[in-house]
Amino acid sequence: MIFFNDEGEEDGGIGFGGEKKDGKVNAYGGMAFDKYDYTLSREGDHSLISYRGPLKTVAPNTTSRFTEKLFIGPKLQEQLREVGPKLERTADYGKLTILAEPLFWLLQKVHGLVGNWGLAIIIVTILLKALFYKLTETSGRSMAKMRTIGPRIKSIQERYKDDREQLAKHMMELYKREKINPVAGCLPIIVQIPVFLAFYWVLLESVEMRQAPFMGWIQDLSSKDPYFVLPILMGAAMFGQFKLNPQPPDPVQAKVFAFMPIVMSVMMAWFPAGLVLYWITNTLLSIAQQWNINRLVAAETKKS
Repeated sequence: MIFFNDEGEEDGGIGFGGEKKDGKVNAYGGMAFDKYDYTLSREGDHSLISYRGPLKTVAPNTTSRFTEKLFIGPKLQEQLREVGPKLERTADYGKLTILAEPLFWLLQKVHGLVGNWGLAIIIVTILLKALFYKLTETSGRSMAKMRTIGPRIKSIQERYKDDREQLAKHMMELYKREKINPVAGCLPIIVQIPVFLAFYWVLLESVEMRQAPFMGWIQDLSSKDPYFVLPILMGAAMFGQFKLNPQPPDPVQAKVFAFMPIVMSVMMAWFPAGLVLYWITNTLLSIAQQWNINRLVAAETKKS
């Protein structure tokens, strides 16, 4: 909500996404925090909001009239932008706002073309994957090369399992001989993390997807999948991705990674369907890209 004074100037504001501290709800977007005290209480489906404004002086034997303008509604950013300056900031993307805002703009534009938020999520995920294709190709090639020398790594581990110094020495010699940097794929992944986290917050925070249908049984992308089909598909896709990548050298670590798809499926079962759809799309694209890279690296290895 936002309040204006008698002259139509902005007096203060409150967003349901604000922080509640000591019974007071903070405002967003550079609005005044010290002119009004807000309290918000909820009981079931009902909410009660009250505020206490600054003291005003009324001279003896005179009358004064004080008015306030109040907006109550969903955090639809286009509508909020028209109501008051900076009010659209009640859609809080946190520290990743600088990345999240252009991502939301892109998501809106794609939705305007296809008319379906689910399809818009899939298309934007594909565009993000294409944007980072060259970076992820570097990481993928490193993993593909690690996969081709997997049998030799296992042989070295078995031969020097009781001598960690010799194990490390021969592993480094193998990496040097094959021109493989085992950490070469880390930097491209690190660069992508802020962008994908920002997209995660866009999907989580944007009220535009509330009660937005996708297809079939998915009639609300802001709610969990009622039949848990998407989380199960996501777990299957993650397991396929695990099998496609080189196995960790540590058996215990390998078991943990193999169990992760089940853990993620259980966790994501309660997340909004739009987020799970994004995760599935991203995982399937990663599988397709890694499969293609593995094929190319295997062909190059045979030639050499």
